[in-house]
Amino acid sequence: MRLRIVEFPDPVLRKPTQPVTVFDSSLKTFVDEMTIVMKDDDGVGIAAPQVGVSKKIAVVCVDDVRYVLVNPRIVAAEGEQGGEEGCLSFPGIFGEIKRAAHVVVECQDETGAPRRYEADGFTARAFQHEIEHLEGKLLIDHFSPIKREMIRKKLLKNRS
Repeated sequence: MRLRIVEFPDPVLRKPTQPVTVFDSSLKTFVDEMTIVMKDDDGVGIAAPQVGVSKKIAVVCVDDVRYVLVNPRIVAAEGEQGGEEGCLSFPGIFGEIKRAAHVVVECQDETGAPRRYEADGFTARAFQHEIEHLEGKLLIDHFSPIKREMIRKKLLKNRS
């Protein structure tokens, strides 16, 4: 069965994810399938909850480099940057979001090997966005309550 993007308000997007403990061929296949879905939808990042799986797995692709983030955590963040963000789970919705300008992420890759990435600018932004998905935090949580409600109504109307 091909993975598909889960859209707001699906409850899986708000659910805290579970750590990955088994690193096998099915995990590698899942990561590859997530990457295909993300690219098919013109995304630069995707988190497992966005395809209905409540696991701590995210993929970010920037400048033809694929970062697989399994059980990621941000261990350092500094500076500030602003920029417009969108999200595959919120089609057509964009907003200005403030993020750290530089982050250090520790995680594992799909084989279980430890990884440490330092990222600036757009890549740092993408890491932060996807890691927030793994905590049940969404793009709209950065918006004002009024804008959140307008978006919620728009998305619900589009679904009916």
